[in-house]
Amino acid sequence: MSRSLLFVVALLSLFVTAPHAEAPRATRTVLLRRAISVPGYEEVMVETEIPVGGREGRHTHPGTMFARVEQGTVMLDDEGKQSAVYKAGDSYFVDAGNVHEGFNGGDVPVKILVTFVVKTGELLTTPAK
Repeated sequence: MSRSLLFVVALLSLFVTAPHAEAPRATRTVLLRRAISVPGYEEVMVETEIPVGGREGRHTHPGTMFARVEQGTVMLDDEGKQSAVYKAGDSYFVDAGNVHEGFNGGDVPVKILVTFVVKTGELLTTPAK
């Protein structure tokens, strides 16, 4: 290859970048789902795990979400509120229909125990538009 061609290839390589890898996503595991005393409603307990550097993706829930951080530290962006950081042992809630997202900027996976009371069979998580 000629020197000028090598120079052009080297110059172009400065402007071409590999596609960015998407941040790892959260996983959710239903631990308990049972009918409650209010007809047509159920309680659902979920464990959410967010890997290091991971995020949930902006989403909503049909009912109020009650959460307790079991491990790690999560940053929560909850629409209409100031971002907050919750560490192991902290509890928080997200109102029904509020767009929110958790992010793990720490060095250990985040584990959150979440409880919902929703209409029986209702989809628990909906991606935000």
